[in-house]
Amino acid sequence: MTVAPAMRILVVEDEVLIALELEYLLQDLGYETVGVAGSSAEAIALGRSTSPDVALVDIHLVDGPTGVDVARALSADPRTTVVFMTANSKRIPEDFAGAFGVIAKPYSERVVASALTYVAERRAGAGPGAAPDGLSLAPNA
Repeated sequence: MTVAPAMRILVVEDEVLIALELEYLLQDLGYETVGVAGSSAEAIALGRSTSPDVALVDIHLVDGPTGVDVARALSADPRTTVVFMTANSKRIPEDFAGAFGVIAKPYSERVVASALTYVAERRAGAGPGAAPDGLSLAPNA
């Protein structure tokens, strides 16, 4: 039996404690964090250089509400699934800027775990099914 490699995740979060907590949570869940970015330029550069499977993107970064721009840039690569993690969901455009969905802050470990499992299943070709509690899907997801 072959074990699938862990999903590679980019964390885009400018609050250091939240980013660190999320990085530890992802590690505990068996995922690989490919980087942590606090600004849009850093996030886009890291996304392009690491080609993550998933990018968890906050809307409001150190350089302003630029997470939407990050989502548009990273979701242009079909290998990367973008999920917003934000308390500013009103700033998400109707088209979700190419993002798959949003996890509202504050979030729980359970919500992050179930959302990432759902994303992994969808990336593997599973049918749409109902999104888990805590994950709101984009209209086209």
